[in-house]
Amino acid sequence: MTNSAILQLLGLAARARKVVSGEELVVKEVRTGGAKLVLLANDASANTAKKIKDKCTYYNVEFYVLGDRYDLGHATGKEARVALAITDRGFAKKMSSLLNEN
Repeated sequence: MTNSAILQLLGLAARARKVVSGEELVVKEVRTGGAKLVLLANDASANTAKKIKDKCTYYNVEFYVLGDRYDLGHATGKEARVALAITDRGFAKKMSSLLNEN
């Protein structure tokens, strides 16, 4: 599968309201156990990337670096997003399998 398939699935998850966006909200979801998978833009600042990666590692949440902030934002129908958390287990499982194919 290509990145476009992953971004389409991300858009579907966003329309189902199973996506949380924004650095602080993503960190909060990771802490509370709501995040099943985290996507991080490859153009995120070093501090943001470190913070989210460390939280995901500590709380044992799968995370991937995918596209830039505009790709992630466009897929979810927003302007630009650096961090996204998938809160649904089904969407997270499918997205993880697509990301691991690449």
